[in-house]
Amino acid sequence: MRYAAILSKDGRATLAEFPDCPGCQTEAEAGESIEDQALDALTGWLEAHLLGGDVPPRPRARPKGRVLWVDIPASLAVKLGLRWARTGAGLTQAELAKRARVTQQAIAKLEHPDANPSIATLEKVARALGVRLEIDFRPMQAA
Repeated sequence: MRYAAILSKDGRATLAEFPDCPGCQTEAEAGESIEDQALDALTGWLEAHLLGGDVPPRPRARPKGRVLWVDIPASLAVKLGLRWARTGAGLTQAELAKRARVTQQAIAKLEHPDANPSIATLEKVARALGVRLEIDFRPMQAA
């Protein structure tokens, strides 16, 4: 999973703005890595929305111009995917917990940015959602 950042210049600084994530932006001064700054800004923005109980937007933008593609770490992508699947099914954490035969707190923990769920747990929750869990190893994409 990756999000697009639109890059621009402001003097010697490089700016990165994520059109799919309103308000998520960062900059790198000359000599700093915009890639590192963009990844930090985006993961922080997404994690803050997860912690706030929000449903972060899915990556959709296909902007024109100078674009930096920022790959989301797999550990965060799992939490986003779970939140999207649960809300897409119209379920609360409590309702999903009941279907999966776990506690609501267990579902909340799975959606927390610091969680490290096992594949077995994710499969159990996926079955309760009526979806298939897929793990896909792909070649790295060039930016």
